[in-house]
Amino acid sequence: MTPEALMAAWLERQLPAGAADWFLTQRERLRAGVPERDFNLAVSLAPRRLGKADLSLGPGDLAAANAARRGWDPRGWTVDQAGRLVLLLADGTTGPAFAARLRSLLQTADLSEAICFLRGLPLYPDPGLHLARAREGARSGMRPVFEAVAHANPYPAEAFDEAGWNQLVLKALFIETTLAPIQGLDRRANPALARMLCNYAHERWAAGRPVSPELWRCVGPFADEAARGDLARVLRTGNEAERAAARAALDTAPARAA
Repeated sequence: MTPEALMAAWLERQLPAGAADWFLTQRERLRAGVPERDFNLAVSLAPRRLGKADLSLGPGDLAAANAARRGWDPRGWTVDQAGRLVLLLADGTTGPAFAARLRSLLQTADLSEAICFLRGLPLYPDPGLHLARAREGARSGMRPVFEAVAHANPYPAEAFDEAGWNQLVLKALFIETTLAPIQGLDRRANPALARMLCNYAHERWAAGRPVSPELWRCVGPFADEAARGDLARVLRTGNEAERAAARAALDTAPARAA
């Protein structure tokens, strides 16, 4: 089952009868093809017509999501977000036309719309055409927008080059959000990122500010002599969580000196 069909089934199961009827009617209209104005109206009306309740998903639904699209994690989504994405995908538009539609939607999106459309990145056709939109979201200073790209989303690990990936991880620390929900964090770790993170830790220490224990997770596998010195400092001076993170990082370090 495609992600679009899967989301439609979840919504039909969860929505009250009136809301489900409106949703299914709009889906069929868009499938048949409508003017862009009518498409935009249907997408904008989704929260009012469907509500903003959490999307109710069980373990079987999450397994089906991963089977439909590896890495897709719709936990924390709402019914209006799923509904908007179904309507966006309904008419089967692909290629530059779909990319232009997504660009237009994001240019005029409010906060909730931007979160929805960026969460949908792994579901869109021709993923390479949407890299610029993903990078824009990852540069956002608004934490919810950044997290829509960075958290529980397989797209960055699959599509970002090393420089873009490293900036995403560093930005997560800079805006003080967590690294744990970033898919591919360990797989995409690299020596350049480890150096960047150690430099960032030094900047924080110099300013008398704390360093997230999560930072060391991406340093350990590439810990050179200087990085091992930083980890030794954390073991000497850090709190319990920081020391535990340093020990975990040293466990992954390649050198016997660790």
